[in-house]
Amino acid sequence: MRKTDIILAGVGGQGILTIAAALGYASLAENLHVKQSEVHGMSQRGGAVQSHFRISEKPVASDLIPSGYADLILSVEPMESLRYLPYLCEEGWLVTNSVPFVNISQYPDIEKIKNAVTAFPKHIWIDADAIAKGVGSVKYSNMVMLGAAASFIHLNTDSLRKGIRMIFRKKGEEMIEANLVAFEAGLAEASGQLS
Repeated sequence: MRKTDIILAGVGGQGILTIAAALGYASLAENLHVKQSEVHGMSQRGGAVQSHFRISEKPVASDLIPSGYADLILSVEPMESLRYLPYLCEEGWLVTNSVPFVNISQYPDIEKIKNAVTAFPKHIWIDADAIAKGVGSVKYSNMVMLGAAASFIHLNTDSLRKGIRMIFRKKGEEMIEANLVAFEAGLAEASGQLS
């Protein structure tokens, strides 16, 4: 059975819910069942945000992923990626942006975070912000991250591209294309790390 249980993690303003919307449209394009829950920390930019996103060929009863069952943690913030490690299954992948969003005075040393992430056997550590800037704007870093995680999601990449088109359709073709370029850049970066 085709299914993917995903924890999306980051902080407010980093585009977690935009990633979730793209995944939702992509899943529906493939006639799959979807359940999603989300938590907004402090309900403001900079507060913790996480979403459980479940995709399956069969109906999904719960929108929450049990501990030890997530196939993927897709995090746009490195410290947030570590917070959800207990949810990851043994064969799961951890895909995280390497750029911290320092929103607390006692933010951990980034090298310690990197060591914890890279010690995990199945990981992608990617500077999504630099890649996004390279294709036009740091605002596209969430689509870079979606591209970096695409290989671990049981969805066709064309469906993910359709999902991106759907969420940005009201913002015009230029915005759609910019986000698609960011998605492709993330896909290429992760592919390079895997080879």
